[in-house]
Amino acid sequence: MMIFTRFISLVCSMPSLREISPFLLSLLLATLFHLSHGDVGTSAHYRPPYLPTACYGNSPSQFPSSNMFAAAGEGIWDNGAACGRQYLVRCISAAVPRTCRPDQIIQVRIVDRAQTSRSRPSSNGATVVLSSTAFGSIADPSARLINVEFQQV
Repeated sequence: MMIFTRFISLVCSMPSLREISPFLLSLLLATLFHLSHGDVGTSAHYRPPYLPTACYGNSPSQFPSSNMFAAAGEGIWDNGAACGRQYLVRCISAAVPRTCRPDQIIQVRIVDRAQTSRSRPSSNGATVVLSSTAFGSIADPSARLINVEFQQV
């Protein structure tokens, strides 16, 4: 009988469905609408010469005509499987305020490995190292390193 009494007491002390409904609705909406679908990392930039690359050697045809390409940092290199992958990249912050170009998202193709690229990155250890053209499209080119959101497409 004591167990039954405790059960009734517990049930009676629980919030009603009306009290819980706004919380449950908020939780459901939060899971359906993400603010971000990508990963967060850092980005540096590098300048020519870009050849040869770890992915495609000396072939100049590897570079998109838009010059929107990148070298993969060790975190996304994936033993060379990153070659040819496409990423959407957006600048989210930097050490210096107003470095990011607002509302700019670029798509880049991985053509090299940052650790072994012929040209050295503006900062070591970046998640992705963008060509100078790509970097300048989303941030002030004088910055050495920015924080980015990126997503494979």
